[in-house]
Amino acid sequence: MRNHQPSVAVLVTLVVVLYLCGGTVESHKDQPLSGIAIHETTFHLNDKAHVKASPTLLGSNGQHSELVLVEFSSPHPSDEDWIGVFSPADFNVSTCPGDNKMVSPPRLSSAPIKFQYANFSNPRYNTTGTGSLKLQIINQRSDFSFALFSGGLLNPKLVAVSNKVAFENPNAPVYPRLALGKEWDEMTVTWTSGYGLKIAEPVVEWGVKGERKLSPAGTLTFARNTMCGAPARTVGWRDPGYIHTAFLKELWPNAKYTYRVGHRLSNDAFVWSKVYQFKSSPFPGQNSLQQVVIFGDMGKAEVDGTNEYNDFQRASLNTTKQLIKDLKKTDAVFHIGDIYSGSFYQGLDSGGECGVPAETIFYVPAQNRAKFWYSSDYGMFRFCVADTEHDWREGTEQYKFIEQCLASVDRKTQPWLIFLAHRVLGYSSTSFYAEEGSFGEPMGRDSLQKLWQKYKSVCTSDEKTNYKGTFNGTIHIVAGGAGAGLAEFSDLQPNWSLVRDYDYGFLKLTAVDYSNLLFEYKKSSDGSVHDSFKISRDYRDVLACAVDSCPATTLAS
Repeated sequence: MRNHQPSVAVLVTLVVVLYLCGGTVESHKDQPLSGIAIHETTFHLNDKAHVKASPTLLGSNGQHSELVLVEFSSPHPSDEDWIGVFSPADFNVSTCPGDNKMVSPPRLSSAPIKFQYANFSNPRYNTTGTGSLKLQIINQRSDFSFALFSGGLLNPKLVAVSNKVAFENPNAPVYPRLALGKEWDEMTVTWTSGYGLKIAEPVVEWGVKGERKLSPAGTLTFARNTMCGAPARTVGWRDPGYIHTAFLKELWPNAKYTYRVGHRLSNDAFVWSKVYQFKSSPFPGQNSLQQVVIFGDMGKAEVDGTNEYNDFQRASLNTTKQLIKDLKKTDAVFHIGDIYSGSFYQGLDSGGECGVPAETIFYVPAQNRAKFWYSSDYGMFRFCVADTEHDWREGTEQYKFIEQCLASVDRKTQPWLIFLAHRVLGYSSTSFYAEEGSFGEPMGRDSLQKLWQKYKSVCTSDEKTNYKGTFNGTIHIVAGGAGAGLAEFSDLQPNWSLVRDYDYGFLKLTAVDYSNLLFEYKKSSDGSVHDSFKISRDYRDVLACAVDSCPATTLAS
């Protein structure tokens, strides 16, 4: 077993089948914004303090994000002073909707969307009382203001508020998100805007080699009352805008398409995004070089340094940089969690969202948006993607899907069968799993172990880097450290635990042809390969092991 940071991780069982999964870590509770007691805010507005933001108009050249210079001063500076970014710009108590009179309301209607300490760029702020920050603002369909607070995060005192800043077109179509469709020759495009169906029709203009088509898009959104609790439906609420998804069908294999998303207004004029491009999927079974990146628990971080007290999740930026750097050698990317969709584990880390934003903002080719399991074909790969926040034990709806997905693939032309999930369903050296004595999610391992064995996953061997011939081993790779946090290894090291690395990284699979697959674990810091192995075999080896020929045993003990 190769353990590359046993965080909320990725388990990869690699035989003729490849598995990825994960668990949970305490570091997810350290999100710095959650440490702001915004409901304890008191007003201490001071005429001698000021905050100024410029420019006031953003996106004049079609940008979806822009740096804003925030200059501020205080007559009583302190190292605990901080700048909060608010949107909408009016965030005082008079704008709070529907307060429950039986509950003491917060003094402010919303928490900041991000923050930074006032002395971040001026270590002498405590002496001079002046400072400035360059903050990246993205189009979120509303105006912005910047506020200076004293008293630290636990006892915030509002000292001064800036002028308002806004994008020229706050409703503009932004942030297109590509995802594979339910068929191999289909691509989906999802984007966000401020245009509801009563205002404009969402469309995608797309084509190849000069051809141009217009395809309609469906529209979804969600409201405050669809959140299941605080803080998502209270001080953490933000209007999501409208989420549009279009389906681009009957694509040519391996073709380069261009597209732009937009809206047709009531006067028949169009509002367009800039032009983007994508390469369509290869034909299922196509024997060509195919490269896939997989990671879990990426987390998030702000490029301007805000929101990142104690460098929380900064590694996610390094992961992103490495993925962009290697983009020309990447055909597809799979992010397998944490993007929660509600959970039968009853966890507390959804922030009151309970999966509603994830199910709406991101498209997956599932039959039901609340059940994130689906299959997808990409050339020589078949991906069977599970939702480990729902029950996957034997006899359940999801278990039946997993078995059907594993059983229905044509192994002659798609030898690389990939099972993707978030929680560690098999083997992990993470301390909290070892303490439980399960080395994985026990509810999943016992049931899914039968499927791993049934579909040609048998025994282990002493080989570590170069597997040849008929495949007779099960290799688990835990690699969920794309940036969200790291978990400690157990002091126990069973004989199946071969490689351990406490660092951030991601996986890359390269299918050279029907007979050769390369696995690489790359560091997020510099893109270097820390661990790798190859599988090489004769073409006929794909069908060399009969179904149900392996004993029902596990090696977790």
